[in-house]
Amino acid sequence: MPGQGQMKVNVKLFAAMRDATGADRVTVEAGTVGELAEKLGGRWPAAKPLIDRSRFAVNQAFASHETVLREEDEVAVIPPVSGG
Repeated sequence: MPGQGQMKVNVKLFAAMRDATGADRVTVEAGTVGELAEKLGGRWPAAKPLIDRSRFAVNQAFASHETVLREEDEVAVIPPVSGG
């Protein structure tokens, strides 16, 4: 059961994040995007530097670390992209 203020959210992972975690989708309990980022870094320490440089979107809109999450929100972790 989620802690007070924590919601269970679905997290979509792309590109290098998918490679680092071995999954394209995970479920995390968090109250804000910032807390979600911390929990992802805790679960996959090798991915933390990438998480720190990634953007987050909640329900297809870019979000800040202060964005409050609601039950069943869909969060996308969008890692930095390099061009050639």
